[in-house]
Amino acid sequence: MEMILAAQMSSSQAIASIVIVDDDDAARDSLQILLELQGFAVEAFETCEDFLRSAVLHTSGCLVLDVHLPGMSGLELMDELNSRQISLPTILVTGRNDKTIQERAVALGAVILLEKPIDFDALMAAIAGTPGA
Repeated sequence: MEMILAAQMSSSQAIASIVIVDDDDAARDSLQILLELQGFAVEAFETCEDFLRSAVLHTSGCLVLDVHLPGMSGLELMDELNSRQISLPTILVTGRNDKTIQERAVALGAVILLEKPIDFDALMAAIAGTPGA
């Protein structure tokens, strides 16, 4: 089951690449392969901290972000990006969805919140709604 959130992606931002941040190796790797097969340039990271240190931080077009991660959580990363004034359309994924996560995701500007296991068609629809996809 997925929950569509109120935020909208900026019509001026095109997808240059998709970044995945997920600590589950199998989920991260399989999602990367599936998105690459769809023609997207994909970078994948195990932690939020790795992504923040990366060269793709300012060139990414879309972020697929797990909520529950070791160290900095996905929601904390969204807060950090907002504080740095980095506008990055974010698709959140979680295996433990609840009202608190939904409310925080909306407040932080997430585009959509998908539950794990990820429905690939729902993910592709969310990405397709991004200008330039």
